[in-house]
Amino acid sequence: MIDLPHARRLAFSVVLGQATATVMSGGLAWAISGRLAAFSALAGGGIGTAAGLAMALVAFGRRAVDGRGALWAFYRGEAYKLLVVIGLFVAAFKLMKVAPLAMFAAFAATFFVYWIAFAAALWPHGRARGRKPAEPAADATHTMRD
Repeated sequence: MIDLPHARRLAFSVVLGQATATVMSGGLAWAISGRLAAFSALAGGGIGTAAGLAMALVAFGRRAVDGRGALWAFYRGEAYKLLVVIGLFVAAFKLMKVAPLAMFAAFAATFFVYWIAFAAALWPHGRARGRKPAEPAADATHTMRD
């Protein structure tokens, strides 16, 4: 289980990681294919980062009173995220000349950051940091009888 302050920090850390992946994708695209590809990668990664930021701001913007309120905040966050992605991709293709492969590759890189952070957050903390997992409580142990 992840507590709310930790989840909020994690969400904004993911956005920072997505921004870093965007800059790295832009640099890699520049080195491989030049200026248009770099600009396209920055645009694609920027779309993913902006969508992640929208999700984080909406989902963690207000404190939920109960579980239902928290769930609806995440639903609203995902809806805003989807609207941001659609709107920015439409704008990018209508208003700019882009290299689609570089744009979508950098956008995909922002998703890898999300999934890596999500997996790391759910990984058992004891094993991930080299410690033994916590012992179960005495009343939670079960024995098998033959």
